[in-house]
Amino acid sequence: MRTKLPGIVLAVGLGLAAIFLSGLTPSFLNSYLLALLVGMILAPFVNKLPQLNAGISLSSAKMLEWSVVLLAFSIDYKAIGAIGAKDFAVIIMVVLVVLLATYYLSKMLSCPGKTGWLVGFGTAICGSSAIAALAPKIKANKEDVAISLASVNLLGSLAMVLLPFVFEFYPLLEKEMAFLIGASLHSVGNVAGAGFSVSEEVGQLALVYKMARVALLSPALLFMVWLDSRKSNEQKFRFQLPWYLIVFIAVSIIVSFFPLPALLLKWSETIGKFILTIAMAAIGLKVDVFRLLKAGQRGLVFALVIFILQISLLWLLNG
Repeated sequence: MRTKLPGIVLAVGLGLAAIFLSGLTPSFLNSYLLALLVGMILAPFVNKLPQLNAGISLSSAKMLEWSVVLLAFSIDYKAIGAIGAKDFAVIIMVVLVVLLATYYLSKMLSCPGKTGWLVGFGTAICGSSAIAALAPKIKANKEDVAISLASVNLLGSLAMVLLPFVFEFYPLLEKEMAFLIGASLHSVGNVAGAGFSVSEEVGQLALVYKMARVALLSPALLFMVWLDSRKSNEQKFRFQLPWYLIVFIAVSIIVSFFPLPALLLKWSETIGKFILTIAMAAIGLKVDVFRLLKAGQRGLVFALVIFILQISLLWLLNG
């Protein structure tokens, strides 16, 4: 543990700094993205200090897994019942189409590594948190995670600003606007920003749609893990979930159907975000910036293609 402590301390320090700075920066620069960027800036200098490697590697891997477990405390399957069977069926269908499109298009569009998988999953479900949940199981490298996080956060922020502007020219009913915002935008923050900029009613309903979509994280993870296992071993398929996904599913079921203290839920969410921020800082410290810049353009194009597909399907099926 003594050899790992210096790297862990560095990652924790960067995570704390990112959380502090996120309160002083524009909304699209959340703590996850800030931690990643600061880590990437420092990476060339940190790479010259091999005594930090063990702790940074531990932080980027294990803390990512623990953040997924704590994310389960924010899942509520009861949100499904609040939106109606028809709308939920549309959300399920669109999520499934986006995930299948991710599987087939990522190779066709020459998306580097597992970047396409992470971008598609983050677009379909809940942005950075979904990327963090999927990355360890499909063995995505640090550049894959960095590209997908940057792409999803950038597009989510742009869409958060542009979608309410579009509604000014193509006015819809409040329920229809809430559906499009909640069922398409990447993170909860994006949904809240876009929804409440339209009206209080649209913002509240959009968050309900978003929560129903987030509740699909468990089955969507299972589906992507199955696709990845099938792709990597066609002849001898073995469906084996890692420990953190098993715990995630169990905790999300307990939280959804059994009352737990509000303070416990709040602290679990807060600690989970903090741990994920530390993991993002550690990932940034291990990223090769030059490789990232070379591969990042294809990742961003893929993110745009997947998002356009998703929102087009939702627009067609809206109402």
